[in-house]
Amino acid sequence: MAGSVSRRHAIRTGLAAIGAVAVAPLLPGTATAATRDGRSAPRTSRAVPVLPWPAANDIVAATRMPTFPSTTFDVTAAPFNANPNGTTDNTAAFARAISACNAAGGGHVIVPAGTYLTGAIYLKSNVDLHLETGATLRFSGDVTKFPTVLTRYEGIECMNHSPMIYAHGEHNIALTGSGVLDAAGTSPWNVGSERTFLESLVAKGVPPAQRVVPGSGHFMRSTFVEPYACDTVLIQGVSLHNSRFWQLHPTLCTNVTIDGVTTSATNSNTDGCDPESCDHVVINNCTLGAGDDNISIKSGRDADGRRINVPSQNIVIVSSRFTGPWGAIALGSEQTGGIQNVYAFGCVADHTRYVLYVKSNTQRGGFSRNINLDSITGRNQKGAWAFVTTTYNGQTGSNPPAFGGFTITNSTGDTSPFAFNVSGLAGDHVRGLTAKNLTFTNITNTDKLSNVDNVAFNNVTINGRTVTH
Repeated sequence: MAGSVSRRHAIRTGLAAIGAVAVAPLLPGTATAATRDGRSAPRTSRAVPVLPWPAANDIVAATRMPTFPSTTFDVTAAPFNANPNGTTDNTAAFARAISACNAAGGGHVIVPAGTYLTGAIYLKSNVDLHLETGATLRFSGDVTKFPTVLTRYEGIECMNHSPMIYAHGEHNIALTGSGVLDAAGTSPWNVGSERTFLESLVAKGVPPAQRVVPGSGHFMRSTFVEPYACDTVLIQGVSLHNSRFWQLHPTLCTNVTIDGVTTSATNSNTDGCDPESCDHVVINNCTLGAGDDNISIKSGRDADGRRINVPSQNIVIVSSRFTGPWGAIALGSEQTGGIQNVYAFGCVADHTRYVLYVKSNTQRGGFSRNINLDSITGRNQKGAWAFVTTTYNGQTGSNPPAFGGFTITNSTGDTSPFAFNVSGLAGDHVRGLTAKNLTFTNITNTDKLSNVDNVAFNNVTINGRTVTH
């Protein structure tokens, strides 16, 4: 699928009809470069340890990282003239700097220390938006600063207000540095969760370009950072605060690296990182807090997900820490296009409901297969260390999900109601659960395994007792 997503997706969604509405920059820029001589280039590399799966190492090696010329463009310098006083609107200044960087063949747009009030920022090809220490992007409560763009709302394509950081169809882009992105100010307009409105449009056959949310009388929140149908993406080092919805949402992208990023728990449904219908994704050394799932891999919802039919695949999650009320590593529930070839290694989940949370139903369908976890530490789970359900939210239809196999090795869990709670359907079994070298302590209930084939437990202890199932 790599290299074909954008073209294939454009054909299916009729993006030609959307044209400039979806992909135009917020403001055209004609400024020349403003360089900062003597400043070292921002870091755009990752340090991933050798993993216990050759296939996972191959994914990391094959996932391209962006590269940029050393030229820098300071947003506070003329002719861009961004003002970090926290009150001046800098939307146009960021657009001018990014356009100038792109027109010059690429480089780093530097954001020095200070607080920058801004509307949506559109990233262009070959541009690294780099936030220096002490820099804060404070996103605006002025809804007119967030134009209507193509997005995916809970797995359904539509036209909605732009995410805070957005790109469409771009390549070789990055958001890096040690600064902060703050979405608290968007709360006056960044509200609503009326997905049923979109579902009604899908049922009527309305194409995505005509599923326009602003002005419809319905309201749906915007994600925080969303590269859409982009290739070779890096998000590195930044911290996201006060999200109103999903925080990192690469969608229909290839070659995505998320490295050293921190997200925080704010409102409900503020997932930390949701790669959706993406191929070759590396999530490394992150601290992901959330008001919902920490990582939730997705691939579309119901009929609209079947229309696009692009899986999320070849995903590696390494050396990360998860805190949040639901799944540390979740798959679904919007997984209609399927999820496969997922590898997680050396991570810690603390006070989540589940470490592994796989969820779908016979309305959603999809598949989760070849899912592998190794050297994972789970502490204080409120539900189960591993929870797999084919009856999520009680919805039913004619599309049973295909689950399995799941392989969990060399991991530990302390304090949770269950180690494993895994359930298939009578006519749709989970096909494959392998557990090896696992130690669970302070587990209060006996495992639940229902309609699960090919179960293999080797050197698994629960509360000091070896279990073989």
